[in-house]
Amino acid sequence: MTVRQLSEVSVGEVIGPVTVPVSRGTLVAYANASGDQNPIHQDEAFARSVGLPDVIAHGMWTMGASGTVVSDWAGDAGRVVEFGTRFTKPVVVPAEGSSIEVSGVVKAVDVESGRVTVDLTTTCGGEKVLGRCVAVVVLP
Repeated sequence: MTVRQLSEVSVGEVIGPVTVPVSRGTLVAYANASGDQNPIHQDEAFARSVGLPDVIAHGMWTMGASGTVVSDWAGDAGRVVEFGTRFTKPVVVPAEGSSIEVSGVVKAVDVESGRVTVDLTTTCGGEKVLGRCVAVVVLP
């Protein structure tokens, strides 16, 4: 992938939307990689017993999937130097799977530092699942 150049970016540029699928298999793989074996992410009966509608995705998976959209746009994950969000709603993953939709808007471009600020919107089923989601990317 080619690294995006600062000269190609402008305030108001839209990123996406990008649809990212998530399955129960995705959650098992993420749990094994992260060490987060909380049963709300894998055991439907347990998730329901604690008041959830079904198994839910790990918040950090949701954040990471959103960050991947930005790093793909930038052309290099190492270009993302800041990423922050608030978790506002869980991503419910029924047996048939689900998806999130990630889009972004370039809010600021600092030509001197090469820093580009991107506001992201991540939704599942039309509802925001991340709030105040902002990435800062440094471009050449």
